[in-house]
Amino acid sequence: MSTKRYIKPFPRYSWWLSQGRYLRYMAREITSLFIAAYSGVLVIGLARLAEGRAAWDTYLAALQSPLGVMFHVIAFAFTLYHTATWFNVTPKAMPLEIAGRRLPDIIIVSAHYVGWAIVSVALFILAGG
Repeated sequence: MSTKRYIKPFPRYSWWLSQGRYLRYMAREITSLFIAAYSGVLVIGLARLAEGRAAWDTYLAALQSPLGVMFHVIAFAFTLYHTATWFNVTPKAMPLEIAGRRLPDIIIVSAHYVGWAIVSVALFILAGG
């Protein structure tokens, strides 16, 4: 009889490729890196705005370059994916009960999408669109 303990082999870096739900989870997590990078771009923009007109114009020129536009398109696509997947998982992360009965998942998810649409339209109107 062996005294060695059995350790099931577990792939160190590719475990998330084995099932679709793991792949979707990892994709959502990776998209958060682009959201963080975009937040950094906005913070840099605030710093350039505080430095004066010349720094702000340079910042805007960088955003309008092909690389800047490509980054914004990719960040926007990842933000949409991240938002949609987060809204869809919200009923599991934040189940709501009203009068002792659990609110159906579709109501929670729909409320998030409606709120997102209202805020988006309000911001579009405020921006002069």
